[in-house]
Amino acid sequence: MPTPPSLIASLLAGFDATTSHIALIVFPIVLDLFVWLGPHFKITTLINTFNQQLVELATSASGQPQDLLQANQDMWKFLAGRINLLMFLRTYPVGIPSLMSGRLPLDAPIGKPLVWDIRSFLAVVGIWLLLSLLGLVLGSLYFIVVADASTVGKISWQQVLKTWPRVSLNTILLTLLWCVLIVGVSIPASCILSALAFGSLTLGRLGLLLYGGILLWVIFPLLFSPHGIFVNRNNVFESVRRGVRVTRMTLPSTGLFFLIVFVLSQGMDILWRVPPENSWFTLVGLAGHAFVTTGLLASSFVYYRESDLWIQRMLAYWNKAPQAHPNA
Repeated sequence: MPTPPSLIASLLAGFDATTSHIALIVFPIVLDLFVWLGPHFKITTLINTFNQQLVELATSASGQPQDLLQANQDMWKFLAGRINLLMFLRTYPVGIPSLMSGRLPLDAPIGKPLVWDIRSFLAVVGIWLLLSLLGLVLGSLYFIVVADASTVGKISWQQVLKTWPRVSLNTILLTLLWCVLIVGVSIPASCILSALAFGSLTLGRLGLLLYGGILLWVIFPLLFSPHGIFVNRNNVFESVRRGVRVTRMTLPSTGLFFLIVFVLSQGMDILWRVPPENSWFTLVGLAGHAFVTTGLLASSFVYYRESDLWIQRMLAYWNKAPQAHPNA
């Protein structure tokens, strides 16, 4: 019978491909530098206004837990000072990895960055859509070159630029599909969570944990849905079908693979965030983060390709088995 794919071999192959094409880490580094040192697009006024309206509404309502109200106020104050709309350049499920999009720095070695406070809600929506679209298009380019480097062993920029528009379109369609699924789960869940939160803070936390489990159950089979677009140049529907098939037929191994990827990426991010945001030593963290995340992405492409080939061999083996053993 065909040999199933090896997790360790896939990880080693992915990091070997990244080392051989070290220029790939330029994509995450440039994005992090732009979010860190570039202008900051804030929505402080909008968030503070929204927070004040929530406080007035909660004060007029009876039975609102004070600890929950204070926690909400602290959260909104933190977001008002930290949120930078440039973080939306980091898109999902396809996008360039970014350390600074999650860190949301306020300071830089060159001094305080230029801050623009966006006070129009329509302007915020427009900027969000524009940055998200740009992030998906640039992320598609990044995924194409990483997939070619890890599965083909070389990057043909002429072929990459030729397929980039079609791949970007499929990436946008895939993102819309993810959004529809997440919104479909989140709308009824938000109503239940609100009812539980008004009843008790403990019940609210329990409901939030349950919501996270349901969302993970919905998203997990789709984790390989983008890979067919970049490895096999499939359209979005074929890529989703093959991605779900790979996840379903290699479930224990695939679950362990994503667990390793999650632990490595999040564990190393703790190390990369050690230097303060106003120190040039943060550049070391940006380079390390770029190398690790690119290596893990390349490993996922290798693992997907090997798993997809293994499934095809297994299906061929099962189809031929009755003919080879007619008395079985």
